[in-house]
Amino acid sequence: MADLARARVCVMNTDPGESIRFWQTPPLTGVELLTARYIEHRFVPHVHDGFVIGMIMAGAQRYRYRGAEHLAATGTLVLINPDEVHNGHKGHDAGWRYRAFYPDNVQMYRLLEELGLPASHLPTFNDTLLHDPALFSGLCQLHQLLEEPESALQQQTLWRQMMLALLTRHARLPLPAKPGVEHRAVNQAKELLQARLAQPPSLEELAAAVNLSPFHFARVFQRATGMPPHTWLMQQRIAHARALLQKGCLPLHVAMQLGFADQSHLSRQFKKVYGVGPGAYRAASAQLPDA
Repeated sequence: MADLARARVCVMNTDPGESIRFWQTPPLTGVELLTARYIEHRFVPHVHDGFVIGMIMAGAQRYRYRGAEHLAATGTLVLINPDEVHNGHKGHDAGWRYRAFYPDNVQMYRLLEELGLPASHLPTFNDTLLHDPALFSGLCQLHQLLEEPESALQQQTLWRQMMLALLTRHARLPLPAKPGVEHRAVNQAKELLQARLAQPPSLEELAAAVNLSPFHFARVFQRATGMPPHTWLMQQRIAHARALLQKGCLPLHVAMQLGFADQSHLSRQFKKVYGVGPGAYRAASAQLPDA
């Protein structure tokens, strides 16, 4: 599981009503994360070494970038290229609340190489303000996921999926070639995941075990199974949980044995598949006559 206890976290309260949380999570080395609410704060003109990928969650922000004034309203994405001057202040009386990714350039070059995209130089976003509801929603969900103790497998997979969508839609990079069929790699990965249901490997560890790049492996696996590795893993956990509940195991013990964060995590996931909670399923199984 992602070890948030080892994540670098800084929580600050500034002016009344304002807050800042800045952190990194071990599964995504080289990606800084921020969630903040500002009301009266003003950013002076400044630059970042790497990209800024921001999401306006509420309110609005005004900023000057590339010689023009911009108003970023709720639901918009804000993209700032490396080493480009910009400032920022409120665009609404209540200020603005936002989330942001700050990937360093090493992370981006590695990602481009994994995707099989041109990696001689960093891409450029021509538009700074984007209205892309699907991408906005996906990036927000990923950002929130990185606050929780979810598996490194899930976090690393979704990060690559969202960056591919962002770069191909808005940095004019070509789509990677379709993944091939790697039956042996997929079968090896399935065996490894089955053996480590409670403590699954990260995407990067899993890909290394089958001698593929993480991104290529994730696409090959999804083509073969119809789902990304972390979703397939959850399906296996739920199937094993069902078998244990049928034998009379308590939901708490099932959750602990199969690596769920807690009993409520098991309950949510189990109900998504079977329509009832694990406690009710266990009770119903106990009433069935022996075969």
